Amino acid sequence: MTTLTTLARAEAVVEGIAQRITLVRHVHIADRPLVFIPLTMAGEANAPLAAMVGDDPEDPTLLIVPQPRNRDQRFAFAADLAGVVVPYINSFHGTVEATSKGKTSRHRYADAPQLLVPNPGGVGFTRLFGRSTRFRRTDGDYPVDPSVPLLGRWLTYLAERAEHPGSSALVAMTQALSMHWATGQSPLEDAQLAALLAWITPPSGMTGAEAAAAAEDPMTWPPAGPATDPTFDNEELAPAMAAYDRAVTTGSQVSRSRAKLEYLLRSQLEPTWRLMWQAISLLRELPAGAHVAKRWTDDRDAFTNFTAYLDQGGIPQPRRDGAVAAARKLHHMERALASYDVQRAYDDPMVMAEYRLTGEAFVGEVTAAHPTRVDSSGKKRVLRPWIAVTTADTVLVTPGTTLYSPEQPEQQKARVMSVAPKDDGTTAVVLELTGGMGRALTPAPGTVPEVGQRICYTTLTDSFMPPGTFPSRDETPWTHGGPPAPYEDTSPTSEDAREEWS
Repeated sequence: MTTLTTLARAEAVVEGIAQRITLVRHVHIADRPLVFIPLTMAGEANAPLAAMVGDDPEDPTLLIVPQPRNRDQRFAFAADLAGVVVPYINSFHGTVEATSKGKTSRHRYADAPQLLVPNPGGVGFTRLFGRSTRFRRTDGDYPVDPSVPLLGRWLTYLAERAEHPGSSALVAMTQALSMHWATGQSPLEDAQLAALLAWITPPSGMTGAEAAAAAEDPMTWPPAGPATDPTFDNEELAPAMAAYDRAVTTGSQVSRSRAKLEYLLRSQLEPTWRLMWQAISLLRELPAGAHVAKRWTDDRDAFTNFTAYLDQGGIPQPRRDGAVAAARKLHHMERALASYDVQRAYDDPMVMAEYRLTGEAFVGEVTAAHPTRVDSSGKKRVLRPWIAVTTADTVLVTPGTTLYSPEQPEQQKARVMSVAPKDDGTTAVVLELTGGMGRALTPAPGTVPEVGQRICYTTLTDSFMPPGTFPSRDETPWTHGGPPAPYEDTSPTSEDAREEWS
């Protein structure tokens, strides 16, 4: 939790309503996202109990497992879920667009699927359910529907994208909302979607704290999953499941018992379904940050690449990465995280304010400018304008430091020439502009800040970082286990192995 977020939480308590901590939206919200609300049985590792899923707020699909301990019912649930998720994913395989990088040209899909879940627990369920289904066999002993292992691969892909900084392929709604609003409750309490939204949009006449307390009543707003409420389990769910089991055993009133279960589980999921679409509307009202579209393009690239991998007969994702693959993935995510942090700061002055507090950025007013200054000290005359910026922020940079301006063309570079504290507590910083002005000896219009203009400069940069160098898979050092063994089909083929669901 940052300093400004802590302050915003205190203000939320005083004002009785959540406070905005961003000016723009930092997550992509698709035109047609797929909302997925899983529900699991308490005490059972990743045993699905029910799910509500769909891309139409008025037409959700309810899937249930009358007896989660029954393997056949669980995989029937997986096949039914695949019947919704896989066609949704395939619907994005129609339109492609041409793209190029250097001399290489290729095609990528014009859009990509987006899965929205209520909270991080939904992401965890997606990951575990993908792992428990992607290795299943479609023939031999204990076969499953051919759509089940395909569903597992796609769920695993989405769960892996959720770990990628800035990705919007799989989004936990509580995390997306908490990125943009600060409430007067703890981050742990923010994981409850109903309570979080109660702070953001409290009913008339109620404070956020009062609305959140009311939203924590499991009778009115059941938990957003994946776990059910213990009181509901003991008083309603357990008797209904026992009645269903008796009906199956006796062969009478099976449909009635199943309908009772469906009614109970729908009552647990429908309130969260409505909250999910309310949250989507709230996020859509925020203007998207400048770099959101670029990050979504990265998601579309990843979707295109994984689709091609599946079309070429790619094997299921391994249960755990080898040493080289793990190192590559970690390095890639570290670079993505550094870039994501800079992009958010460049897009949003409220995010940049955190870096102003740490001295990594400052905002000031241009008090003097020499826009046509030419440096003749080298072999070639070059345009090097000078500007003087007066700021009330703490300035920790020293002469010679390279700074960047998010507000100027091409994230204009400037070199610090001098830093001089003034008697009134402000600081005068003289900068030499070194780029972003064109190639002529006269600056292009608008490329040199004018006197009186407020401008931001920072040490943060999203410039290209070369990727790390790693050995090939077959050259994994012995200190890291040596080359991994070739892929083997480890799909369960025995009664003992078939129950691996966690």
